[in-house]
Amino acid sequence: QVQLVESGGGLVQAGGSLRLSCAASGRTFSTYTMAWFRQAPGKERESVAAISWSEGRTYYADSVKGRFTISRDNAKNTVYLQMNSLKPEDTAVYYCAVQRFPYGWGTGRSDYEYWGQGTQVTVSS
Repeated sequence: QVQLVESGGGLVQAGGSLRLSCAASGRTFSTYTMAWFRQAPGKERESVAAISWSEGRTYYADSVKGRFTISRDNAKNTVYLQMNSLKPEDTAVYYCAVQRFPYGWGTGRSDYEYWGQGTQVTVSS
């Protein structure tokens, strides 16, 4: 049974930093693209960042470019999201996700099969 468990969320002041982690279990995902999405109240879930299985390709939403960094440790089956210079508009529940098929690439919700339960990030002004 595949499980994705996020951690690292919390309350932070604007301009601060947080590092999210997502540990996967039940399957090795070293050959799968992994990603972070977020969903703010009343809004659609949106893609934030993605990283390919080889780490050679990354994607960032325009709203987080230059502030967020996605990385992964295949030995630990874990993906990270370093979030710097946080803004109140970054407040959301953040979800990690893993693609449906290995060796693929995509940034849309439909590309992803496995999802974590989410971790709340709240940025105060």
